[in-house]
Amino acid sequence: MVVVERRHTGHVRTRTVREKIAESCHAAFVGMGSLRRRYRRSAPTTWRVMDLHDYLRVLKRQIVLIIAGLLIGLSTGAIVAMLTPPRYQANAEVIVTVRVADTATPTERALATSYANQVAETYRSVLTSTLVLQPVIDDLGLELSVDEVASRTTATATLNSAIIGISVSDSNPGQAARVANGITESFSTVVSETLEKREQSTSYSVHIVTLQAAQVPTTPVAPNLQLSLVLGGLIGLAVGIAIALLRATLDQRVRTASDVEAAVAVPVLGQIPLDADTAERPLAVSAAPHGARAEAFRALRTNVRFLFEGNQGVFVITSSGPGEGKSTTAANLALAFADAGHRVALIDGDLRLPRVAEYFDIEGGVGLSDVLVGHVELNDVLQRWGRTALFLLPAGTVPPNPAELLGSRAMEELVDALTAAFDVVIIDAPPLLLVTDAAVIARRTIGAILVAASGSTQANRLADAAKSIEAVDARVLGTVVTKVPMRGAERSRYGTYTGATDT
Repeated sequence: MVVVERRHTGHVRTRTVREKIAESCHAAFVGMGSLRRRYRRSAPTTWRVMDLHDYLRVLKRQIVLIIAGLLIGLSTGAIVAMLTPPRYQANAEVIVTVRVADTATPTERALATSYANQVAETYRSVLTSTLVLQPVIDDLGLELSVDEVASRTTATATLNSAIIGISVSDSNPGQAARVANGITESFSTVVSETLEKREQSTSYSVHIVTLQAAQVPTTPVAPNLQLSLVLGGLIGLAVGIAIALLRATLDQRVRTASDVEAAVAVPVLGQIPLDADTAERPLAVSAAPHGARAEAFRALRTNVRFLFEGNQGVFVITSSGPGEGKSTTAANLALAFADAGHRVALIDGDLRLPRVAEYFDIEGGVGLSDVLVGHVELNDVLQRWGRTALFLLPAGTVPPNPAELLGSRAMEELVDALTAAFDVVIIDAPPLLLVTDAAVIARRTIGAILVAASGSTQANRLADAAKSIEAVDARVLGTVVTKVPMRGAERSRYGTYTGATDT
């Protein structure tokens, strides 16, 4: 077998590794079988119940919406207070007195006091009756009904006291005072001339005495600006929180590692920060080796390496849908392994939308698909990238039957051969929920790593992707969260630590 080595300068040279592959092929096949049995199935996907920490995280994420609700509530309360006509309240007080004979005993006088308290509570309801209010309406010439006057009148009796409070509210402060005083006079008349005549059989004589006449109020009792602001703010805050929680419930997008772990019961192997320059510089490990993304890929390399347990590793990197960063993850992870001294083969298994050749700027017209159909030999298209230990196998010609090719015996033999020759074999596979290619390939490896983009990948789609891998008796090794937002402080600390900037 001859491997084509392509340098950045464009020079090409070849070297023979056929003997090495031939000697190791059988051992690799046996080893891969052992690995397949060991990593036969991943843990079932589960959903985690939200706890207090999750709710607080949701509120923090939706803080702008909550503040907006608070401000709208405060504004509404202020507007309502300003548009509400002022109302004034006039207050008067009367006391129910019980007269007894001069010869009454102390016991009889005590009973009279108790009787006065009882009568006060009973007569309180009389204050808003037609019997009391109609004379007031007639005397003052009010263009109001009894019910309207009653709705503006409040009578209160103090517990264990014969005092009755009378409050009348009106937009006209003078009229409020006149009505309150009129009710006081009418009430006294009704009690003495009507109610007491019905109780002539008793030994007590009940009278109503005015303690405090109503004065014309100078300050309105409504609207209460402070109360309106408090109520408006509380209502706005409650509505903002409710909308935030509703949005979080309806929004199935994963944003953090916790969200991903809640959707798929496997560990998060790495979190890759968001970088606006990813489209122009997809290979962060080589283009910006001191940057945050490059360091994140090196951390991912360390975690993935533990999955191999000292054995050669071949695995698939895929996602639930397009645009989630699986190809850039596969490419940068391959570079990170190569930088650590591992011999790495990166296979572009996305025969429908290949990216490896574009990212590494190599010839990709002939590649994996051409090898699988027998048009070319593997040694003719496997390309070494520069002086690194990274070898690339582009997708090649777009075939009409990608799934059949990737599930063929030829693909199995190719994977076994590369596993024997390399320390790490990474296969960039198509999204799982679009085609079945990734699941087919995953069966021939130790498993698949699922990539989920923060803020765009749907949790239910991620769970379905994991289930599609499990359905073919393959294993989900873990997940990688891409496009994770970094706060400015985090970028500053990282730049200070590395002594370099990721521009």
